[in-house]
Amino acid sequence: MAPRIVKELTIGQLAQRSGVATSALRFYEDRGLISSRRTSGNQRRYPRDMLRRVAFIRVSQNVGMPLGAIHAALERLPEGRTPTKEDWAEVSGYWRRDLDARIRQLSRLRDELTECIGCGCLSLESCMLANPDDICGERGQGPRRLIEEDPDAAPGSAPAGDCAAEAYEDCAEAYAGCDSR
Repeated sequence: MAPRIVKELTIGQLAQRSGVATSALRFYEDRGLISSRRTSGNQRRYPRDMLRRVAFIRVSQNVGMPLGAIHAALERLPEGRTPTKEDWAEVSGYWRRDLDARIRQLSRLRDELTECIGCGCLSLESCMLANPDDICGERGQGPRRLIEEDPDAAPGSAPAGDCAAEAYEDCAEAYAGCDSR
């Protein structure tokens, strides 16, 4: 005989199925990320579709999304009914640009960490070409080549964080060969 599928879950059942501690579920509820109803004995009961919300929260946190952004995305879902595929597509569309930017930044971190990142250390040979005289520092603090981004740039184009791009034109006379990156 197949196990009976219940429409509502206790906090323990939700924790067991989702892999999230009961304390985290209470935290999510306190922050308005998930909701439950209370029984006459004041016990929490979660609709079964709350499993998808909890999964969404977990995966979102795992990829570095802040709780505020997760909350804003979940607010786009309907109250009082199970979200449909179209509702989740709305959330996906809402996050698409931000997620694409995060993916580009993570890819740049993975691919460019062995090269100059524009942090000002000037410790790698590539720093002398990509960040001559620490020109990236003129744009602000931190690893400028990793954190600056042009959201309208075509995929595969030179990164907006390429501090030296403008300097290559200006320094052609001062630095021999700097235009042949």
